[in-house]
Amino acid sequence: MTGYINILKQADIFYKLTPTQLEMISKLCEEKTFQAGEVLFFEGTTSDDLYILFQGEVDIQVNPALVSDQPADEFHPITIATFRRGQSFGEIALVDQGVRSATARATQDHTRLLIIPSEKLMLLCDTYPQLGYRLMQNLAADLALKIRSTDLRIREELLYSTKK
Repeated sequence: MTGYINILKQADIFYKLTPTQLEMISKLCEEKTFQAGEVLFFEGTTSDDLYILFQGEVDIQVNPALVSDQPADEFHPITIATFRRGQSFGEIALVDQGVRSATARATQDHTRLLIIPSEKLMLLCDTYPQLGYRLMQNLAADLALKIRSTDLRIREELLYSTKK
C-alpha cells in the first residue's frame, strides 16, 4: 500500500490530496502487469477504469481507418501520446461511461499499472466531498491540459499539411 501511495502522489490527478485521502484511494487500487505489445484496452470498447502508470511505458494510439473511406488494411495505429511512471490515463471514464477514444498498449515488458475502478472512486468521492471536489478540480485541469496539447498538435498538423 505504501508503494501505491507514493505512485498516487506523483499523479497530477491526485495533486494536493492528503495522506489519508491517498491511503483511501490506494485501497481501491488493483495492480496489473503487461508485457510489450499487450493491449490494456481497445479504441471503441467500453471501460470505466482509471489507470496510473507504476512502471514501464504505455502508448495511446488511434486508428485512422475509423475516419477514412480507404481500406482499413492500409492504415496502422498512430501513437498520439506516451505515458510514463506516475502519469494517469483513462480519466474520461470518470466523467462519462462512453467508449474509449483510443487504444492503450504497453511498450515495455513488465509494465505495471494501478487500476482504479471509477465506480469505487466515485463512491469514495460521494462519501468524502472534499476529496471529490479536489479530485474533480484536478481532473478538469488534467483534461484541459490534454485538450490544449491535442489542439496544438492539430494546429501543427494543419499548418504542416497546408505547406506541402
